[in-house]
Amino acid sequence: MQIFGVDIGGTGIKGAPVDLDRGEPAQERHKVLTPHPATPEGVAGGVAEVVRHFSWEGPIGVTFPGVVTHGVTRTAANVDKTWIGLDAAALLSANLGGRPVTLLNDADAAGVAEMTYGAGRGVPGTVLLLTLGTGIGSALFRDGRLVPNTELGHLELKGHDAETRASFKAKEDGDLSWERWARRLDKYLAHLEMLFAPDLFILGGGVSRKPEKFLPLLQNVRAEVVPAKLQNNAGIVGAAMAARDGLTR
Repeated sequence: MQIFGVDIGGTGIKGAPVDLDRGEPAQERHKVLTPHPATPEGVAGGVAEVVRHFSWEGPIGVTFPGVVTHGVTRTAANVDKTWIGLDAAALLSANLGGRPVTLLNDADAAGVAEMTYGAGRGVPGTVLLLTLGTGIGSALFRDGRLVPNTELGHLELKGHDAETRASFKAKEDGDLSWERWARRLDKYLAHLEMLFAPDLFILGGGVSRKPEKFLPLLQNVRAEVVPAKLQNNAGIVGAAMAARDGLTR
């Protein structure tokens, strides 16, 4: 079964049809830059451009970098503030010719994909996935069940949102060495471990392609820490899963 998934990020909007039997894109994903400012109309246009690239006509799952409840976007840390309180699922559907759109938090989508096809598959207990990119997204699971919209990247760390110190963007913007960035990440993970005592951390986002650069540098975390297996495709796969589940409810 194939369903289309789109992942809206702070820097790019990417998508592809997803083979849900295998848990991976059925074709090479297509990506466009996220407009700045990332207004609802601009981002909706980018989503439509990605979908048109594949001439897709069916239902679509879309991720959003913020809290989503019943298709309404409630926060907007890394996109334009006009998203707050918007029926974003309806806006995206209108820009896609009325096709059904299922909208969910981006890290939740990545987490569901990793728990089904990737590093969290079959893992009991408490699992915490973090996406380390423009910001930090989080997805919390207990015995495979998702606690949605946790947004733990906005916990306070050194008097600031954690994502402003420990995201991959913070590493790049600050021109931090892997060692210095890993110390920040280590402190953040230790804080999360104190709060949630997870059995497993899964680290996703683009940085998951380079685990050898930073995982050996983590010293203060007792839980197992592993890279996401689906890497940057996890959001696309999770979005497609959500669209499929929306059809079967």
